[in-house]
Amino acid sequence: MKHLELYDTTLRDGAQSEGISYSLDDKLLIAKKLDELGIHYIEGGWPSNVKDEQFFKKLKKKPLRSARIVAFAATRRADLSAQRDKSLKNVLEAETEFVTIFGKTWDLHVRDVLRVSLDENLKMISSTVKFLRKKGRQVIYDAEHFFDAYLANPQYALKTILAAQEAGCVNISLCDTNGGTLTSSLVKIIAVVKKKISVSFGIHTHNDSGLAVANSIFAVEHGASLVQGTFNGYGERCGNANLTTVIAILKTKMGFDCISSAKLKKLTSVSHFISEVSNVRLEQNQPFVGKSAFAHKGGVHINAIMKNPDSYEHMDPKRVGNHRRLLVSELAGKTPIILKAKELEIDLDKKSPKAKKVLALLQKLEHEGYQFEAAEASFEILIKKALKKYKSFFELESFRVIIEKSKSGKVVSEATVKVKVNKLREHTSAEGDGPVNALDNALRKALKDFYPTLSKMHLSDFKVRVLDEKVGTAAKVRVLIESKDEKDIWGTVGVSENIIEASWQALVDSVEYKLLKDSKCNPERQ
Repeated sequence: MKHLELYDTTLRDGAQSEGISYSLDDKLLIAKKLDELGIHYIEGGWPSNVKDEQFFKKLKKKPLRSARIVAFAATRRADLSAQRDKSLKNVLEAETEFVTIFGKTWDLHVRDVLRVSLDENLKMISSTVKFLRKKGRQVIYDAEHFFDAYLANPQYALKTILAAQEAGCVNISLCDTNGGTLTSSLVKIIAVVKKKISVSFGIHTHNDSGLAVANSIFAVEHGASLVQGTFNGYGERCGNANLTTVIAILKTKMGFDCISSAKLKKLTSVSHFISEVSNVRLEQNQPFVGKSAFAHKGGVHINAIMKNPDSYEHMDPKRVGNHRRLLVSELAGKTPIILKAKELEIDLDKKSPKAKKVLALLQKLEHEGYQFEAAEASFEILIKKALKKYKSFFELESFRVIIEKSKSGKVVSEATVKVKVNKLREHTSAEGDGPVNALDNALRKALKDFYPTLSKMHLSDFKVRVLDEKVGTAAKVRVLIESKDEKDIWGTVGVSENIIEASWQALVDSVEYKLLKDSKCNPERQ
């Protein structure tokens, strides 16, 4: 099979999407998932940014399996040498083998944005790449606005990428930064570039004209060996090329060995996971990985599908980890459940009545609004309960939350929790910054004498999504809680019309999973 490398910029370009704000832990979780999927390059962000600086430091202590982490920066400033440019010093301190540098290729940007001469811009590109190469870095050069630049001033646009090549970059990625280039123009420009450069070239497209994926695919067909994009198409304005779609097309339609067939089966779950962590609803009709991508509702379609799936499906959904849905009967395949169970080291036979029972339960919960892609801890507890292989660590009798606002304007939440552990009743209360924080404090206070290790865990993130905006304040909400201890990070989920109840469900699963995890390591506790 033909080889091609994948370059993900979700953590940098994707983070620039309106409504997305990744915490440090979010970035680490996403990087780990992308690494597991087999992405070759993961752009971590700007090392000059404090959060991104910490991201690079964390990964130095606990490296990924195979993905190369890439630091990102601009060419040096016009009034500084590369040696004195602080952002380039930060890039070196990130200690990544690969660095991506973007530079101006469009004379409009050189004159109106940088406000330097065209010759000075060429020097900025050349000296930056040379400086990083002397420091032992492999440099990918992002030719920003290249296609617009070429249409405006082809001679100068070519000079900019040749300057980067002569300075020692290993790849030149041509960027359609404004996302307005038609595919026909893109192909013609690439044909010229290929004759002028000797290093490999990549493609980086934006989706402002709805052509990002198409332009990326055509670039590959015309020789690009590196494809840049973001998961689920996140990014500025209308987003970047959707790497989820690009990967599926390259692998299943074009025969590129960009990831293994086994890892391709994780594509849907990774897409949904990143959606949940990003707190952005995944479009149901997203190609390949959307909930509706292989859903069939019309009677004629369903009848044909039951006889021959090829009649209304362009590929087997199992290849990308998705599954067929026949909406009239609400049938879903058991394969994704079996695969997920195996990941959790739960033995589940596809043909057994137990598998059917779990499938029916998951369908019911999915219909109610539950999603387990970023809540694997809840899924493990759920499936073990369904198979009667789980014993709860405590029993809830009741909880109550009071919110009080004083004359000074301070708002305080107080939670009261009544639980039973081994028939012993515990009644306690605690305050918190908000109702969920108060519930968390009260619950762990009630359990601390029974389970001391709970002191080593804490909630690290809390996300709420309204499932049906049309219902207004009566709408169901899905709460996703992320928890961590000194070793692991895990996610749990709750759904209810009452946000406190949904939060409680996720909170209980979070605590239960911590105790379950500890009991696996120390079975004598049980």
